[in-house]
Amino acid sequence: MNTNTIRLGVLGSTNGTDLQSILNAIALGELNADVSVVLSNRKKAYILERAKNHSVPAFFISHKGKTRAKFDSEITTVLKSHNVGLVFLVGFMRILSAEFCREWRDRLLNVHPSLLPKYAGGMDTNVHEEVLKNGETETGCTIHFVTDEVDGGPILIQKKCSVDSNDTAELLKTKVQKLEGEAFIEAIQLINCKGAEFAENH
Repeated sequence: MNTNTIRLGVLGSTNGTDLQSILNAIALGELNADVSVVLSNRKKAYILERAKNHSVPAFFISHKGKTRAKFDSEITTVLKSHNVGLVFLVGFMRILSAEFCREWRDRLLNVHPSLLPKYAGGMDTNVHEEVLKNGETETGCTIHFVTDEVDGGPILIQKKCSVDSNDTAELLKTKVQKLEGEAFIEAIQLINCKGAEFAENH
């Protein structure tokens, strides 16, 4: 078993609800991990405030006027300066460059609010609206490794919930977000247990 503390870097563009689940689990001693830095491409994203409330270094890095490769290179520089070993995308509303995906291969995880491969490429409430429109009876979330194929990397964890007749897109979002936090925690625990052996198999 790997007893080293995993140093996490988090990229997010929104509220960071899943980050809160991770921070809570660390505070309760449920995770052998440390959130080392949080980065956002949106200056007013609440995920930055959430990080600061827990004394986690948090930085805004603008993507405006930069090539994707330039922006991603700046992200990598900050992540490496904080000795990050594993990167999580938490509501990060940008498609990452192939160079970034290669740089962080097997150390870059995303959460998607559906049971991939269903509704790949969709974002946020749009996914839940499609789930309802198509009459799905179950939905959920997927934690997957990030490659240069959008939502196409190897799946690590999936968690499911039922779609009820009175569900709206917002209600589904709330249900699935709860699962996302749980899934991220399980992902960290799994990688911590498997260590380098796990990464080699992916």
